[in-house]
Amino acid sequence: MCQKLLTDARFYELRLKFDADLAAEARAARCGECAGRLDAANYPRKPRGALGKLPDNYETKFSFCCAEDGCRSRHTPPSVRFLGRRVYLGALVILASAMQQGATPVRARRLRELLGVSLRTLARWREWWRSAFFESEFWKTEKVLFSVPLSKEGLPLSLLERFGSNEELRLGALLRLLLPISTPSGYVADQRF
Repeated sequence: MCQKLLTDARFYELRLKFDADLAAEARAARCGECAGRLDAANYPRKPRGALGKLPDNYETKFSFCCAEDGCRSRHTPPSVRFLGRRVYLGALVILASAMQQGATPVRARRLRELLGVSLRTLARWREWWRSAFFESEFWKTEKVLFSVPLSKEGLPLSLLERFGSNEELRLGALLRLLLPISTPSGYVADQRF
């Protein structure tokens, strides 16, 4: 199912539209420092991990810069496409990390070949979920939303499973939950990911 979802153009188009809506809201809110007008200051990203063709503008990270002289603060809205500064798409990081749980060496090799992600990177992602993410202030606040506690060994698969059985809907829900950590001010641990 992972391969089908990551090759679905509609999946990527919906993530782009959601990010565009978040960007429009951020721009309308004006500068948080001085209430000045925000001008577009988008920057290119080279996301890795897409198994299908990405829509036009998918490689653009929406961002704004205050137009007021003396302020010029940068405002980067949250994103469901990008998980912080990571170069891999957020959906791929989540799904690949979840698929590693209980993986045999053969399945792990197939996963690596399918996604083009090294075993070291997959191991770093798994460790990030179990340490930096699990111990973050963000997770300490958000985990109270779940009536049955989640163990760090089960992340992110156990978290995905809390959002129902439809893989696309639950992945979208988890990406929305992670919105606060997709911006520079919300990054969870600045360790190599």
